[in-house]
Amino acid sequence: MVLSADATMVLLAAGLIFLLALLLGVWKYRQMAVSAEHVAHPYVDIAHRAALLYSFATLLLAAFVELSDWPPPVDLAAAGIVIFFFVAAIGSYVYHGWRRDTDNQRRHPVRGTGLFMVALMVGEIGGFAVLLAGFVRAQLW
Repeated sequence: MVLSADATMVLLAAGLIFLLALLLGVWKYRQMAVSAEHVAHPYVDIAHRAALLYSFATLLLAAFVELSDWPPPVDLAAAGIVIFFFVAAIGSYVYHGWRRDTDNQRRHPVRGTGLFMVALMVGEIGGFAVLLAGFVRAQLW
């Protein structure tokens, strides 16, 4: 089976996010091994789990890209926006885990956090809605 180029790129992104999740698992294990309580920093744990979940969510995006009726640039843009926000979220968790500066980034949010969260919601929901509409158009109509 030969996948479309756009689906192949999204599948590659899923694989890279999964690889990141595995590497974050090493970091999490290391923190657990040296901690007196045998737990990692909450944001190291969150980064690891989020990367695992986002890698599989990106696989779902790849399936919708492959089955969509939109032109490849539309599918890639829609999936790319979603993937960007997945990776940005993981990055913020890694940042807080590395700095060990908080166990709740919403407690003392930095300037722009609220705007970023709105952009994340619009980007992720909107990007996936485009892919879902392309799937419906191709497969159901």
